[in-house]
Amino acid sequence: MVSVMNPIRITAAGERIVKPIIALAHCSKLARIIVTGANSAEAVTDLHRLGFARATTTLNCGLPAGQYDVVLLDGRQHSIKAVETTLDWAADFLSPAGVLIVWLDPRQSATARPLRSVLESHGFWIEAGTVHEQGSAVAARRYDKGLISEVA
Repeated sequence: MVSVMNPIRITAAGERIVKPIIALAHCSKLARIIVTGANSAEAVTDLHRLGFARATTTLNCGLPAGQYDVVLLDGRQHSIKAVETTLDWAADFLSPAGVLIVWLDPRQSATARPLRSVLESHGFWIEAGTVHEQGSAVAARRYDKGLISEVA
């Protein structure tokens, strides 16, 4: 008699980090996701493992043309200034209706004034955030400055 064992699925530590970030982005498995940062290749591997087959890194993405639904900016182990420098060029990959996810170290608050100021200066507003043992993250979207000034 042959006994059949259920395979044990070991969840990678990266998946435990990526799952709350994907939930924050509210994206489907069909979303085009671009990841930038020191651990971008690992994050893309975790995203692929979770079924997000259209995830890539900035090394494989071509020229920025607003073609991605989600930009995941991994700012862990970087200063706010470095995050701002990355955002300067990474924002061009994001579609007008896309969501920017900025992920920071646990010791940095993703909703603190420095990051909020950087995002606002680039035309983004924070719509949600999450805190995890591996860091904190915010979801930000572009806002139409003309529409906001009309309302105000």
